[in-house]
Amino acid sequence: MKKNNYCTLFDSNYLTRGLAMYESLNKYSCDFHLYIFAFDDKSFNLLTELYLSNVTIISLLEFEDDDLLKIKQGRSAGEYCWTCTPSIIKYSIETYDLTNCTYLDADLYFFSNPVVLIEEMGDKSVLITPHRYTQEYDQSATSGIYCVQFMTFKNDENGMKILNWWRNSCNDWCYARFEDGKFGDQKYLDDWTSRFTGVHVLENLGGGVAPWNIQQYNLSKQEFKLVFYHFHNFKFLENDMLEFGDYKLSKYNINKLYKPYIQHLDGITKKLKRIDSKNDYNGVLKKQPFYWKTKLQSLRRLFTGTYNVFKKIELIG
Repeated sequence: MKKNNYCTLFDSNYLTRGLAMYESLNKYSCDFHLYIFAFDDKSFNLLTELYLSNVTIISLLEFEDDDLLKIKQGRSAGEYCWTCTPSIIKYSIETYDLTNCTYLDADLYFFSNPVVLIEEMGDKSVLITPHRYTQEYDQSATSGIYCVQFMTFKNDENGMKILNWWRNSCNDWCYARFEDGKFGDQKYLDDWTSRFTGVHVLENLGGGVAPWNIQQYNLSKQEFKLVFYHFHNFKFLENDMLEFGDYKLSKYNINKLYKPYIQHLDGITKKLKRIDSKNDYNGVLKKQPFYWKTKLQSLRRLFTGTYNVFKKIELIG
């Protein structure tokens, strides 16, 4: 069986989420390798100390080239991560002579083996995943039809042609705003099925369940086998509070998806504290200055059923 290769990137603020993603992948995958690009020294040092199986840790010093270093100063931390997404895939394929590589967002969490998603692409060269927005959350026009969360590139002529085009495009322009039909690294994907040959759009509903589309599904009826959930907009707040974003989430989905995820993150946090008790690896958001607008936003979210703020103790049992 062909080994499946994955790559991801995150810094110390996302380290517990990145580790949870890795451990869930390791639980369900029997033959894989994950390339983790550590986006600060703190994350690189701690990840190296963990001696993770089936993992290669790459530092910024190893990865960044002259083009990226020139770009870095003019983009925010988030924009720079988006800019680097195609570059880490390209680096993984070329440096380690891989036949394939699948990019994973660090806030994904696997509930079954993702190999079924990769196998769906057959002889195509690139796999992309649609957002499948619930109508009330549809941001296709500004954020893109497809989500840069789970993307596979084969090391063949078509795959590398598309990957190099995407990398060059992101190096030229990749910002957290909608401008001239572009948004971050994501809107570039909109026309790939017509611009290029060999692009497959994922059909399996189990790949790409996320807060912006989960309202369409009844997971209790097991309409499909869940492969991964994207914990988009999951935030750690001060005083052991958590936020799940501005979406409608049922009590069942919170118990089915968020509760085990939080329990896993809590276990990882405790393990890391035994290694390094001084640093925060959850990216806890500090209190923001109070504005009247914040209060009105909270009231609106309470009224619309999207005020997803919880005490951690309520969910870890």
